[in-house]
Amino acid sequence: MNIRIHGVLCLLILILWSCKTAQQGQYPHNKKEQFSLSNLPRSIYREEGNFHVQGVVVDTKRGYAYFSFTTSLVKTNLKGELIGSVDGFIGHLGCLDINPEDGRIYASLEYKNDQIGKGILKGLGDETKEQNKESSFYIAIFDGDKITRPGMSAEKDNIIHTVYLKEVADDYKATVRNKGKQVEHRYGCSGIDGIAFGPQFGQKRGKNFLNLAYGVYGDTSRTDNDYQVLLQYDPDNLRQYERPLSQTGFNKTGPDRPLNKYFLYTGNTSYGIQNLEYDPGTGYWLAAVYAGKKASFPNYSLFAIDGSKSPVQQALKGFDNGEKGEVLQLAAAGSHDKKSGVYGWYFPWGSTGLFALGNGYFYISQNGVTKNKKQYCNLRLYRWTGLPAGPFEEVK
Repeated sequence: MNIRIHGVLCLLILILWSCKTAQQGQYPHNKKEQFSLSNLPRSIYREEGNFHVQGVVVDTKRGYAYFSFTTSLVKTNLKGELIGSVDGFIGHLGCLDINPEDGRIYASLEYKNDQIGKGILKGLGDETKEQNKESSFYIAIFDGDKITRPGMSAEKDNIIHTVYLKEVADDYKATVRNKGKQVEHRYGCSGIDGIAFGPQFGQKRGKNFLNLAYGVYGDTSRTDNDYQVLLQYDPDNLRQYERPLSQTGFNKTGPDRPLNKYFLYTGNTSYGIQNLEYDPGTGYWLAAVYAGKKASFPNYSLFAIDGSKSPVQQALKGFDNGEKGEVLQLAAAGSHDKKSGVYGWYFPWGSTGLFALGNGYFYISQNGVTKNKKQYCNLRLYRWTGLPAGPFEEVK
């Protein structure tokens, strides 16, 4: 090859490599980037108002933590010092996760006129205000860089975009037959909560997909609500549907259906998966729940979906109509209930916040109420053990 041409090609390769490196430097391709354990605080403490914490994100690269306190999103530094907040939600802001491609914060957001929705309005001191009568469900997407001061408006400060979820609304509003009777809410769907990014089921690496978990009513008389339900979306495809948040004219712009719909047999839980999180170290999708009450199940509070296993189409247990679905597999880890075949753990924390850092480390929410009746979140640093007696140990 001509020496001059070879030199030009080498220069072009160097320029392209430099551009790619600079672009990746804006945010790590994988959110579970390398970090120094010695630099991580063992605790990040934050307290807020009337509503308990629902989910957390810790951005170790940029040095921020995000807390969902049901009707507000709070941003702090890693010392727990307030940077900013987005307030004014009249719906239920749930679990959080961070998009590994662009660093934006994703959350589940729902507006309902059920007991949960009315409880939120009561806590806001405005029981006379009506939420969306039709009940609306969204993926809420926050630009964290724009959260720069306390008390920013959920609707006016151009921080949030939403994507409407028709599939959730259809299942929530549906009436089906179970044990020969008409019952409301297909699959026991009470809305949405757990949300997380990770690779496709059956793979440990590759493109990241967004998985969103249903809330499930804790009705012990039904047999068709013993599955967790996960909807999967391609985040790149969702961009075309993003619209600014409006809590007066609820938009319905979103995909007609998810990319995939998955089922996980755990037994009924109280309001479904509260926090969902992918751990690249184990390849598990960890699902923290409020324990169920059916005597025929062990009623664990933490489950692990084996992400290395592809879903299998099966007839769904307990359904009158013989419905089939793509069923995910629980990891053969933790305690095993032989009667139901369910694996899991009894662990007191995680349902109000669970975030995987990678390399076996997690931040897990310990929540409570202060003497002044303010809700708090004490994020504690944990190491994964997977032991049946306790899947995590606190890092001292």
